[in-house]
Amino acid sequence: MDYLPIFLALKGKTGLVVGGGDVAARKATLLINAGAWVNVVAPGPLAASYDNLSKTDRLIHRREVFRPEHLDDVEVVFAASGDDALDKQVYEAAHARHLPVNVADRPQYCSFIMPSIIDRSPVVVAVSSSGEAPVLSRLLRARLETLIPAAYGRLAALAGRFKTPVRKHFPTTEGRRKFWEKALLSPIAEMVFAGREQEAEHSLTKMLEASDTAIGVGEVYLVGAGPGNPDLLTFRALRLMQQADVVVYDRLVSPPILDMCRRDADRLYVGKERDNHTVPQDEINMILVRLAKEGKRVLRLKGGDPFIFGRGGEEIETLREHGVPFQVVPAVTAAAGVASYAGIPLTHRDHAQALVLVTGHLKDGTMDLDWDMLCRPRQTIVIYMGLKGLVTLCDQMKKHGMPSDTPAAIIQQGTTLNQKIVTGTLDTLPALAADAELKPPALIIVGSVVSLHTKLNWFHPEPAEDDHWRTPLDQPATM
Repeated sequence: MDYLPIFLALKGKTGLVVGGGDVAARKATLLINAGAWVNVVAPGPLAASYDNLSKTDRLIHRREVFRPEHLDDVEVVFAASGDDALDKQVYEAAHARHLPVNVADRPQYCSFIMPSIIDRSPVVVAVSSSGEAPVLSRLLRARLETLIPAAYGRLAALAGRFKTPVRKHFPTTEGRRKFWEKALLSPIAEMVFAGREQEAEHSLTKMLEASDTAIGVGEVYLVGAGPGNPDLLTFRALRLMQQADVVVYDRLVSPPILDMCRRDADRLYVGKERDNHTVPQDEINMILVRLAKEGKRVLRLKGGDPFIFGRGGEEIETLREHGVPFQVVPAVTAAAGVASYAGIPLTHRDHAQALVLVTGHLKDGTMDLDWDMLCRPRQTIVIYMGLKGLVTLCDQMKKHGMPSDTPAAIIQQGTTLNQKIVTGTLDTLPALAADAELKPPALIIVGSVVSLHTKLNWFHPEPAEDDHWRTPLDQPATM
């Protein structure tokens, strides 16, 4: 470890910034945000980036050339003048007084370095590359921003309000640690994240009163995994994936997304394919109930959006009947995600003013769909799970009045590095799909908007030879 991470208490203290440019202004901003008074030493006018800071009475601009006397009564020093000789002079003067000093972009002249900061006050997370790669630190910070929602500050504030009662209740450090682990990993945290802070405070009070008794029933997170590309996950989905005790998933969830779940969570596969249901839906529903009744946080991870042909409604009906707490996290469904990655706008003023989503499951060898409704003009039809019945689909649409030259497309493994697109018409699409040897998961789009694909196609994936998304049955369904 090249540097010891520390957090300085600067409220009411004075910091010195040498420099009047943009970099110096950023340092002054950090000091003021930390509650410090700031003396800025710069002989000329300050940059425009200082404008907002100049409105506060906690910043004083000394239009002078730096002298060692400027270090009197200060707690921390930043040199960001852009003049190497001057910045070195500031460092040497501060070092002689044993003051913590930071020289912008000069690690050799720093007794401390500034990390990239994720501010969720009172929670603060700092990321540093020991001054070697500041851009990398910023990239890591950006990733952490997605994992640490703003509500963590509210959660910390709630814990702060209970600090004294918990200390009285648990005299030992070990007892307090176990209590807070139980509390912060319980549904109480999710209550805060969901804006139910009064409920969270009530639950925390009851947990404290119950001392070390069991928390009780857990919670089920019904989370949409999107159409396959991990970049399309919501922040909320990723957070719940990282904290669940058990992950209940099926083949519609791509391996890269499953890999983003909490590493030590138990995983339960309940995969379903057409005519081959590994676990019947009713049994899946009861599995969720049983696990939650055991006090576990259960992640029900589903491809696409849970409420778009995902049977999410059936699952939460069962949870409600058995008194199990749950929450639902929507996702980018295939109709939106796959179409976007294929360069096919689902609506367009010149082509379609309506959008219809249907499932293409065959029933007794035929598709049980409202063909007259589907074949109306100036609309886009998106068919989920329709590849097996593609011939029937195209024939029935033509029989019910849709022109045989209507543009149509099939997108296999949309949004992923293995995306494959076949376009044609109702007349030609079945043969083209057979020649291309398309396999599920695939989404079918019918309508004149498909004609825009050639012009608007922007996503051109180049899968790596060792890409583990390449096995079709391992891919997320377009749901």
